[in-house]
Amino acid sequence: MSSYKVQLSGVNTYQLATLSPEEMRGLLLKVKQGDEGARAQLVECNLRLVLSILQRFKNRGEPLDDLFQVGCIGLIKAIDNFQLEQGVNFSTYAVPMIIGEIKRYLRDNNRIHISRAVKSLAYKIQQTREKLVKKNHREPSISELAREMGLSPEEVVFAYNAVQEPVSLHDPIYNDSTDPVYVMDTISDSSSRCEDWVDNLALQEALSKLAPREKSILEARFMKGQTQVEIARQVGISQAQVSRIEKAALKLIRRYCTGDPGRGERA
Repeated sequence: MSSYKVQLSGVNTYQLATLSPEEMRGLLLKVKQGDEGARAQLVECNLRLVLSILQRFKNRGEPLDDLFQVGCIGLIKAIDNFQLEQGVNFSTYAVPMIIGEIKRYLRDNNRIHISRAVKSLAYKIQQTREKLVKKNHREPSISELAREMGLSPEEVVFAYNAVQEPVSLHDPIYNDSTDPVYVMDTISDSSSRCEDWVDNLALQEALSKLAPREKSILEARFMKGQTQVEIARQVGISQAQVSRIEKAALKLIRRYCTGDPGRGERA
C-alpha cells in the first residue's frame, strides 16, 4: 500500500484524471486478474472521490494530509474487495468504505479515551433502541431505554454520549443557499449576561415591527430548522423571495439590536 501514498499538499484537483464507467469496469476486471498496473490506475483516477469525502471531516483537529492518506487506504480496500457481479456503481461501494476508514482513524486517535466497557454498553443501548423503535414505531425515551436494560437514566445518557463524535465549533448547523450558521454562533457569552435584558427588549421591539409572514419565516428557519426551499413550498412563493424576506427581517432586527433602528423602521 505504501507505493500508492499520495501527498495532499499542492494537489490540483482539476488535474486529477477520471474514468468513464466502461473504463472503470475494464480496469476492475484486470485487477481481479492480478494486474497491479490497473490497480494503481484505479487508485490514481479515484483520488478526486477521496478528496470530496474529506470535506466532511474538516475542522476535526487532524491534518487533511493524514486523513487523505487514510482515505486512500479505504479506496484501495474498496478496489480490492469490489465485486462486479453485485451490479452497483463502484463509487456506491467505495464511499462508505472510505468514510469508515477515516472514522476508524479518528476514533483510534481520539485524545479522549473511552473504556471498552462503556463502548460495549453504548453498543447494547443502540441495539435496544433499534429493537424498541421496531416494536413501538417511535423513538424510545431515556426512561424507556433505562427500564428495558435495567439501568438508571444517568447510565444510559453517560454511555451513549461518551461514544458520540465531538462536534467542532466550526460545523454548520444551517448550510443551504444562504450564509451558514455555525455551532459557535449559537453559544452565548456568559460574561455579558448582565446586558441580556437590554438585548431582549431591543429584540422584542424589532420583532414587533415585522409582518406576520416575516415572523413565520424566521420562526421556520431558526426555530424549526427548515430550509428556504421547504418554507417556499409551504408559503407558496419562490425560494428567492424567501431569501429576500429573511435577509430584510434580519437586517431590521440587527439594526434595532445595535441601536440604529432609524433606517429599519417601516412606514
